[in-house]
Formats: sequence, structure tokens, C-alpha cells
Amino acid sequence: MNFDLHCHSNVSDGALPPAEVARRAARAGVDVWALTDHDQLGGLAQAREAARAEGMRFVDGVEISVTWRGSTIHVVGLRIDPASETLAGALERVRGGRIERARQIARELEEAAGITGAFDGAMRHAEDPTMIARTHFARYLAEAGVVADLREAFRRFLVPGKPGYVPHQWASLTDAVGWILAAGGHAVLAHPGRYGLSAGAMEALLNEFRTAGGEALEVVTGSHSPEQMRMFGALATRHAFAASRGSDFHGPEEGAEFGSLPALDPALRPVWRDWGF
Repeated sequence: MNFDLHCHSNVSDGALPPAEVARRAARAGVDVWALTDHDQLGGLAQAREAARAEGMRFVDGVEISVTWRGSTIHVVGLRIDPASETLAGALERVRGGRIERARQIARELEEAAGITGAFDGAMRHAEDPTMIARTHFARYLAEAGVVADLREAFRRFLVPGKPGYVPHQWASLTDAVGWILAAGGHAVLAHPGRYGLSAGAMEALLNEFRTAGGEALEVVTGSHSPEQMRMFGALATRHAFAASRGSDFHGPEEGAEFGSLPALDPALRPVWRDWGF
């Protein structure tokens, strides 16, 4: 079966409504699909209904922003209970501060790079202003012709050390995993190859993730090279983690598409092994 357990809608920083994301996944041959919007559960009901209409099995998900040793990482929660008051209340707290951070990003872009109108421009791309994120700024920069695409926007302006990057204090790793577990879910470390950690730091992160109750690593994902997929597959095996697979789809022509990923190595233990699918 074709599992895609990581993607986004415009309820967070994706480009399309949940129902349209569902249709796009189904057309690409996805059999089991999870919507994992950033720090937000608001699109799950629509996504679940659309998945059912498309004949796909649906997994309720979320992606929680975490600050770990000064770096931002992401933890995906799968098979969560969307009615969990613990999780919903925690995510509301995590979302706080996004608008002020966005104002700071806009100021940095104007003062350091001479780019004006970024706050209003990014807000036009945010369906929910409280979910304003760097991706919305990247879309504005591409729309304004400052960059050719979102990848260039991040590389030149929106990552640490660049003029539009503003750090933010997100949830702790222990708290994020705890909220997922309290909602009956499975905690997955998202796209570990994106964080640029040294081998020693990655070992420390994996050990802390395991201690907190983390269950799986996202081995196959849109931002991983074949070499990284092999490396994180080996790390999953060595640390006794299950393995997950997800495109991290955000929108058309914005990175990985549904149906573009290789299969999970059959030697790995998939996170969905005991889900009854």
C-alpha cells in the first residue's frame, strides 16, 4: 500500500484546502494519507471527509514545532485523537507569538535587504493569520520577483544567518512528544536530514527523543536524498525506531509531490505495521 503520512494544507502553511490536498493525493495513488498541519488541527475534519470520498484511508495527524538546543525541529504526531483537550490546548499556546514574529521578519527583510511590504504580502498567503509562517514569506518573495522559487527564498533570506530569519521559542521536545502520547498518537521525528546537525548532536537528539517516548523516524521524505534515506534507515534500525514515509507536500511546484517518493526499505519496521491497514 502507498502510505503518505506527512503533508500540509492552507490551514497551516500549505497552498491548498484540505479537500483539494486529499484529491491530489488520491490521484497520485496514495492509499493511506495523513494531514499533518503545523501546530493546528483545524483541517482534519474536512480532510477526513474528503479522504473517505476519494476511497483513501485517513490518519489524523499534526506537526509540532519544537526548539531543541537552539534549533527548530519538527515532530509529527500520527493517529492522534483530534478531540484531545490536552493536545488542542497545547497547540493553541504554541501558535501564540507567530504574528509578532512575522512582524519582526518583515522588519528584518526591510532593514537588511531593502524588501518592503513583506508583512502584508505574506499575510495575503495565510488563510489563518495566527498561522503565519516563513513559507508565507517565501511565497511573497517569489510572487514579488525577488526570488525564483521557495527554495531560493529560504536559502537567501529565511534560514539562520540570513536577513529574514527570526528565531522563536517553540515547544520543548519532551512536551511535544508528551502531548502526542496524551492524544493516543505515535510520535515521529520529521525529516531529520533537514536540521544540519552533527553526528554527535543527532545521536543526542535521537536519544532524547526515545527517552521522551518517540517511536519513529521519518526516513523517506521529500527533502531527503537517497543517501540520507539510507543513513536514517540505518539510524532507525540501530536505535530501534520504526520508520515513516511522507512527502511533506505543501503545494504544486513547491517541493515533493505525492507519488514521487521511493518505497520504504522492506528491512525497516514501518510505523504503520500494527495499525491493521
